[in-house]
Amino acid sequence: MGFIFSKSMNDSLKAQQEFMLMNSRLQLERQLLMQNQMRERQTAMQIAWTREFLKYFGTFFGLAAVGLTAGAIKKKNPGVLLPIVPLSFIFAYQCDMGYGTLLQRIKGEAENIMDTQSTLLELPKGPLTYEELEKIRRSQSKFFIEK
Repeated sequence: MGFIFSKSMNDSLKAQQEFMLMNSRLQLERQLLMQNQMRERQTAMQIAWTREFLKYFGTFFGLAAVGLTAGAIKKKNPGVLLPIVPLSFIFAYQCDMGYGTLLQRIKGEAENIMDTQSTLLELPKGPLTYEELEKIRRSQSKFFIEK
């Protein structure tokens, strides 16, 4: 009788462990999906912001280019056109960010760094551990009571 009860307990324990493993895996998958969705939404917001900014900056750049060109012709001084140079670099960057391939190039360079220069990604003093966090928490906590 004890053997049957013991076997039943072992089977129940094994089933519970499998359920907990499956549940933790499902929870991890959901967490990874959620983090990826948040990253995608943030990236989409960044691209949308850049495109919206580009509308305003493009208008400003166009008006500035026309105004500076008219001023240079009127004063017969080509030096008046000088501000167009940095403005054109900013405009080109924003165009590349909003509608070009800048994000793909950044992603490719990031992948290259991760593959070939991973030492640059290491945190100072190594990864943070639970013990270090607890030490910091204890030193900053006003309510901690030492046991």
